Amino acid sequence: MPAIALEATSADVASAPLAELVGIRKTFGALVANDSIDLAVQSGEVHALLGENGAGKSTLTRILYGLSQADSGEIRIQGRSTPMSSPADAMAAGIGMVTQEFSLVGTMTVTENLMLAGVGLGRIDRMAARARVLDAAARIGVAIDPDAVVETLSVGERQRVEIVKALFHDCRLLILDEPTAVLVPQDVELLFASIRRLTADGMGVIFISHKLHEVVEIADRVSILRRGRIVASVPARGLQPRQIAAMMVGADAASPGDDTQAAALATAIGLDAHVPAPPAAVSTGRGAALEIRDLTLAGASRPLLDRISLSVHTGEIVGVAGVSGNGQTELVRVLCGTTPATSGTVHVGGADITTAEVPARIAAGLGRLTEDRRGSVVLNLSVEQNLVLEDLDRFRNGPFISRRRISAHVRELMERFDIRASASDPIRSLSGGNMQKVLLARALSRNPTALVVSQPTRGLDVGACDYVYSQLRGLRDNGAGVLLVSEDLDELLELCDRIVVVYSGRIIGELSAAEASREELGLLMTGHTA
Repeated sequence: MPAIALEATSADVASAPLAELVGIRKTFGALVANDSIDLAVQSGEVHALLGENGAGKSTLTRILYGLSQADSGEIRIQGRSTPMSSPADAMAAGIGMVTQEFSLVGTMTVTENLMLAGVGLGRIDRMAARARVLDAAARIGVAIDPDAVVETLSVGERQRVEIVKALFHDCRLLILDEPTAVLVPQDVELLFASIRRLTADGMGVIFISHKLHEVVEIADRVSILRRGRIVASVPARGLQPRQIAAMMVGADAASPGDDTQAAALATAIGLDAHVPAPPAAVSTGRGAALEIRDLTLAGASRPLLDRISLSVHTGEIVGVAGVSGNGQTELVRVLCGTTPATSGTVHVGGADITTAEVPARIAAGLGRLTEDRRGSVVLNLSVEQNLVLEDLDRFRNGPFISRRRISAHVRELMERFDIRASASDPIRSLSGGNMQKVLLARALSRNPTALVVSQPTRGLDVGACDYVYSQLRGLRDNGAGVLLVSEDLDELLELCDRIVVVYSGRIIGELSAAEASREELGLLMTGHTA
C-alpha cells in the first residue's frame, strides 16, 4: 500500500487530482467487491464509472462517500490523504452524492429541506438559507422556487433540488448514480446543461449510468469495472456505445468478428437508440389478450386512475410511459389484483377478472411482474420455494407433492434465467438483480396469455437484460400480449409495438413505437398534448 502523505504543498494540491482512490480493496466474506482499485477524478471532468450489475460500482462510490469503509487503500482529496468514515466526512471534504432514491421530505419546502440537510448547532437563519438556494440554483443554471413544497415538484425538479442540496456543502466532487433513469428527455437536457456549467466552474463529476449513448455525450473519461477491477480507463471522445458495452463484458470490439456481438450487447439494454429492433406486425384481426375498459381508482383529492381504456392484442407488446407517480404503479396493482378498482372492467383472454382474487387471475392466464421485488416474494423462504410458490398444483401426484419434479423444474429455471444462487438459499440473501430473475422465471414459466410487467430490467446486467428482452419478444411472438410499464424510454422504444403515455392517471397519448421519438414521448409525459 502506498505511503500516506501527511502533508501536501500548495503546488502538490494544484497539480493533484480532485479526488483519488488508491489501492481500494473491499471484501464481503469470500466476495471481493473492489480489488485494489486506483481511480482519479480531475477538476472540471465528468468521469463515467461503468460496469455490469455487481461489478463493484456502488461499493466504490459508497466508500468514497463514507457510507462504507475500505478494508485497505487510501482516499486522497487534492493530494491529501483524507479518511472517510461517514458522509459527514465526505461532505466536509467537498463530496456530494445524488442517487435515484431522493432523500427529500415531501411535506417541506425546498428551503426547509436544505436547512434540514445543513442544520448544525446554533441559530437557523431561514432568509440566509433561502438566499443560498437561489445562489445554488443560479450556479447550475435553473430556476428553483425556494418556497415550493417538494411533493408538488416533478421528478426532474426534485433531482435539481438534490443537486442544490449537495452544493450547500461547498461540493467540489459530485457523484451522480443513474441520474437520468427517471427523467424525461427534456429534463435530461437540463441536467446535462447543469453538469457542464458545474464542470466549467472546476467541479468534478462521477457519472454512473447504463445508458451508454448518454455517457458518450456527457463524459470526458470512461472507467470500466469488471468483477471488482478497473479493466479500462480511456478518454470518452470518439467512443461508441457498442465499444463500451463490449469492454464491460470482455468482448473485443476492435475485432471484426466481435462487432456483431458488441452491437447486440449495446442494443440489448436499450442503449443504442439509433438501431431499434423492428417490432412485430400487429394484426388488427387478432383478439385481445388483455382488455381494460374505463378503469378507475379513486384517490383522496383526485382519481389515481381516471377511466383508463386499453387493449393489448395477442402477439403485441404495448408500453406504458410516464413520469413516476402518474398512475403506473396503481395500474399494475389493480391489474395484478392487489388493489381493487373503484370501477371499470378487466378481461384476460375474454375472461372477466375484474373482481377475481390473485390465484383466479393467474389461473385465467395473467402473468405478473411488479416493480416491488421484495413484496412479491416470501423473504424467509428459499429460492426453490419462491419459484414454485404459485404453482404447487402442477407438481401434485394425488395428495402428495413430487419433490423430484419440483427440483427438476427449479434446476431448469435457474439455469435458463442464470439465477446465481443455490436453490436452498433464502431469497432474502439474493441481490436485487437475481431476485428479479426469480420473479421473471416464475411468471414466464406458466406461458401466460397476458403478461403485466413493470420495470423488468431494473438492476440487471447486460447479459440478463438481453435475455429478458428475448424472453418478452418470444412471449409476444408465441401469441401472448404483454403490457410493459417502464421508466426507460429506450427500453420502450426497443421492445414495444405501441406506446401509451399516462399523465395524472389518464392516458393522454398513443404512438407507434416505430414512429415515436424520445422528444415527442417526453413532451407527452410532461402533459403537453398539442
